[in-house]
Amino acid sequence: MEACYVYGVVSEPDADAVVGELPAVGDGDSGARVGYVRHGGIAAAVSGLRGDRPLGTPADLRAHSRVLDTLAATGAPVLPFRFGTVLDDERAVAEEVLAGAHDAFAAALDRLRGRAQFTLRASYERDAVLREVLTEHPDIVELRDRTAGLPDEAARYERVRLGELVAEAVAAKREADTAELDRRLAPLADARTLSEPAEEDGVTDASFLVAEDRRDAFERAAEELARRWSGRIRLRLLGPLAPYDFVADAMAGAETAAAAGAKGET
Repeated sequence: MEACYVYGVVSEPDADAVVGELPAVGDGDSGARVGYVRHGGIAAAVSGLRGDRPLGTPADLRAHSRVLDTLAATGAPVLPFRFGTVLDDERAVAEEVLAGAHDAFAAALDRLRGRAQFTLRASYERDAVLREVLTEHPDIVELRDRTAGLPDEAARYERVRLGELVAEAVAAKREADTAELDRRLAPLADARTLSEPAEEDGVTDASFLVAEDRRDAFERAAEELARRWSGRIRLRLLGPLAPYDFVADAMAGAETAAAAGAKGET
């Protein structure tokens, strides 16, 4: 039995974007291609999926993101669904998904039109940041030098404390550098989110919702920051992406506006 995998929702006029040739989730098993289920002016990007086929391979994750980011790159607003959203068939997509939240989807798409997500991942050059810490904290240097020649047992406490001091100094730098990144880029975006980086040397993972007419200015500001931090912090800019980090706010705003409109009509 073939189920229906759902990537996200777009406005129906934007459902002509070419995604049919992209590999679909589960493509290696079924040869499925991406298409659309349409209902009332909105459409869900979907593909067939063998019902007993487990999800979660790296290829599946890449296929899910590729479809959504390809739609975003066309300039069409898209509401990404979580990876792994599967319904019984296209009829269930139309009736349970598109019809069930039609007005909220339509309003959220309007809120996101002309905007895309850009994600900036910042990571320290480890040797460079450690040199900064030693230059700025003579007490750390003193403790390091004092314990350098001692046996492990004799210097155990001091070395634990040394590690704590270095970690505290790096954390303070991380906070200051995140604030500087936010100060330079947030004014060029409609919204932003900051999250803890996954890697040990990470500074921050920052996502920005950027309007098309400010995209060039945003990218120039990111490039200028990368030049300023060259040799100290590595910056990787990803985008335009589907607005993964801003869907909840767009939907919440749409539902609040709908509730206010309904209240006004009573």
